[in-house]
Amino acid sequence: MSNAAVLGEVNRLTGERPIVVTLSGGNPALQPLADLIRLGRKQGHRFALETQGSVAQPWFSQLDSLVLSPKPPSSGIAMNLSGLTECIKAAGERPSTALKIVVFDDEDFAFARDISARFPRLPVYLQPGNPIQQTELDTRGLLERLSRLVDKTRAAHWYDARVLPQLHVLVWGNKRGV
Repeated sequence: MSNAAVLGEVNRLTGERPIVVTLSGGNPALQPLADLIRLGRKQGHRFALETQGSVAQPWFSQLDSLVLSPKPPSSGIAMNLSGLTECIKAAGERPSTALKIVVFDDEDFAFARDISARFPRLPVYLQPGNPIQQTELDTRGLLERLSRLVDKTRAAHWYDARVLPQLHVLVWGNKRGV
């Protein structure tokens, strides 16, 4: 879709009211979004982006909110610390920037502590991992993992970390592309 078509659809869905447009899914930093952001701003929209923090873009400084979600060890994807650092530099002072790390196990928790310590000015959000092999939502299991993560964070005296559920999992379960 063209940038005008994307914003036309946003405007149709919102009744022409400006909103915060969240760009996410896959790695949206791989897309050429500068013109979309520029055009959307002219229409009064604000922009938020969630990305894994591996690819920096100059247009990050035009965002209102940037959430960097580096992949933890359990993902099997090696985290690129220099890429994450470049993303933070590219954002500069304009967007509200935060770290969000999904935690499946102790190694992921240690990873989250290390990344947070490297970037102490950024707020950090921790979320319990949700096994994608499950097709049905296991609400009880999700809440138990959330409770364990809260307990682990509290036991580590990591009081500035915010522990939250993955709301999209609570709402839509493990459906992809929603």
